[in-house]
Amino acid sequence: MSEVKNVLGGKLATCCTSPMTGFYRDGQCSTGPEDTGSHVVCARVTEEFLAFSRTQGNDLITPVPGRFPGLKPGDCWCLCVSRWQEALGAGVAPPLNLAATHEAALRVVSMTDLEQHAL
Repeated sequence: MSEVKNVLGGKLATCCTSPMTGFYRDGQCSTGPEDTGSHVVCARVTEEFLAFSRTQGNDLITPVPGRFPGLKPGDCWCLCVSRWQEALGAGVAPPLNLAATHEAALRVVSMTDLEQHAL
């Protein structure tokens, strides 16, 4: 099995384990065929981004008992790359941990855009 890579070409780092993130809830922004949303971008969410995401129909603030803890500004989370790109266009893209952002993000967004939002 080959090593999972980040956008920098290195080994994919852990994004966050508190709250536990990732499509597979393993703390990493790994992806696979069943991850249709491509949760590959490791972001530190901001108040502006959370409000934007809610207006787009994805409430990341409200907890869902037993399934989702709800996020607050400053939490790290594996976001869908398409939602991050939408937020970029709206001027509210949260900062990113590039070492924990899966290389698959580069299929959708440019390295320049990612670097401009690096933590």
